[in-house]
Amino acid sequence: MRKFTVIWASSLVTMVGTALTGFSLGVWVYLETGSTTQLAVTFVLAFLPGILFSPLAGALVDRWDRRLILLVSDAVGIGTTLTLGLLYTAGHLQPWHIFVTTVIRSSLRAMQVPALNSIVVLLAPKEQIGRANGLMGVANAVSQTVAPAVGGALMLGIGLNGVLFLDCATFFLNVVVLFLTRIPAPPRSQAGTEGTGSLRREIGQGWRVLTSNRALITLALFYAALDLSVGFVDILITPIVIGFASVSALGVVLTIGGIGLVLGSVTMASWGGPRRRIHGTAGFAIPLGLFLCLGSLRPSVTLVAIAAFGFMFCSMIIDGTSRSIIGTEVEPDLQGRAFATFNMVTNTVLCSSYLLAGPVSDHVFEPLLAKDGALAGSVGDLLGTGEGRGMAFLLGLLGLLVLATAAAGYLTPGLRGLSDKVTKPAAEDSAAEDSAAEDSGGEGSAAGDRAVEDSAAEDYAGQADPGPGGTPDREAAGGQTPQPVSDR
Repeated sequence: MRKFTVIWASSLVTMVGTALTGFSLGVWVYLETGSTTQLAVTFVLAFLPGILFSPLAGALVDRWDRRLILLVSDAVGIGTTLTLGLLYTAGHLQPWHIFVTTVIRSSLRAMQVPALNSIVVLLAPKEQIGRANGLMGVANAVSQTVAPAVGGALMLGIGLNGVLFLDCATFFLNVVVLFLTRIPAPPRSQAGTEGTGSLRREIGQGWRVLTSNRALITLALFYAALDLSVGFVDILITPIVIGFASVSALGVVLTIGGIGLVLGSVTMASWGGPRRRIHGTAGFAIPLGLFLCLGSLRPSVTLVAIAAFGFMFCSMIIDGTSRSIIGTEVEPDLQGRAFATFNMVTNTVLCSSYLLAGPVSDHVFEPLLAKDGALAGSVGDLLGTGEGRGMAFLLGLLGLLVLATAAAGYLTPGLRGLSDKVTKPAAEDSAAEDSAAEDSGGEGSAAGDRAVEDSAAEDYAGQADPGPGGTPDREAAGGQTPQPVSDR
C-alpha cells in the first residue's frame, strides 16, 4: 500500500486546492455579476463537458500510461489556474475566462477520475481494494468539506489571486510525487486484447464491459436511480432550511452533513465495507431513504441536520462499495473505459436531476403545500404548510423512492449475486511478497513493479470460469459474487 498511500496523500492535497478554487471562483462570479444564472452556468460547465467526453476519455485512459495522463492533467491545471491568477492580478479577469477554463478542466477531469479509480487495483492488494476506495472517498469528502469552510476565510485573507496561486502549488506537489512514483502497467487480458483497434471500437468496448456483465449493468442502473434523488437533495437542502430558519442554521446543517461525509469515507477506508457486497449497496440505501423521510417530517433544524449526517454517511459507503465492485469485476486494462462509462451514465442522471429540481419544486410541489394549497388540509397537517414545505414533501417522496430502489436491488439477481469481499490470508501473503520484492529492488525498480503486475495477473487468472454471458458463474459459487462515480 506504500505507493498507493503516497499518491493518495498528494491527490488529497490537490483535491483540496481544486475545491478551494472552484468555491472561490463561484463566489467571485456571483459577486461580480449578481447573476444566479451565471453562477449556475459554472456548475453546468463543470459537469457537461466531462459527461460528453467520458467515452473517449475512458478509451484513452486504457490506451495511454495512467501516470502520464495524471501528469498532463496537473500540468494543464497549473497552466489554467496560473492564467486566471495573472488575469485577476492585472484586473482583466472576466466571467467568460472562468467558463473557458472550467470547460477545459472538466474535460481533463473526465480522464483524470477514471485514471485515478483504475490505479487502485494496480497499487493496492486485492483484499484491500475496499479500504483503498474508501481512502479515495476520504480525499473527496475532505475537499468538499474544507472548501466552503475555509474558502471564505481565504478569500478575505489572501484574496482570489492568493487562492489561485495556492492551488498551483498543490498541483506542482502532485506533479513531483507522480514523477517520483512508478505506476505499473495493467496486465493484458483476453477481453482487453480483443477490444483494441480503432478508438471507436475501444469506446464501444467500454459499453460492452458494462452491458455484458449482469452485475455491472444492474449496479449502474441502481446507482443512477440513487443519483436521481441525490441531485434533488443537493439543490433542495438550501431552500428547505432557509424556508423555516436562518442562513446560519443552514451553515450548521451543511457542516454536520460534511462531517457525515468525512466519517462515512473514513469508515469505508478502515472497514472496507461489508463482506456481502449487496449489503454495501442496497443495504445502506435503506437507512439513506429513511434519513430522507426523517428530514421531511417537521421544520426542525435538528431533524434536518441528523438527516443530512446520515444521508452523507450512507452515501459514502455505497459509493466506496460500488467502485470496489467495478475494481474486482473488470480486468485492469479495461477499467479506464468501465469507470468512464459508469461515471457518464450516473453523472448524466445527476446533472438532469439538478436541472429538474428547481422547476419541479417551484411549479408543482410548493403550490401543493402553500397555506391554501391543494394538500394543505391533508399532507400539510403532517408536514406543515408554507415556504419550503412542498420541497420537504418532495424530499419525503424521494426517500420512499430510495427505499423502493433498495428493495429492487435485493430482488434483482445481478446485485444479489455479487460475491463476497476478498479476505483470504493468501492475498495478504501475496501483498507481503510484493512489498519485499519492491524493497529489495528500490522504490521504482522493475522487479518490484513486475511483482505487482504478476500478482494482479494471478488474481484475475484465478477467478471463476465465465458463466453465461462471459461473467463469473455466481450461482455456482454459492449465489454470491465479490460497486464513482461519482465523482460525485
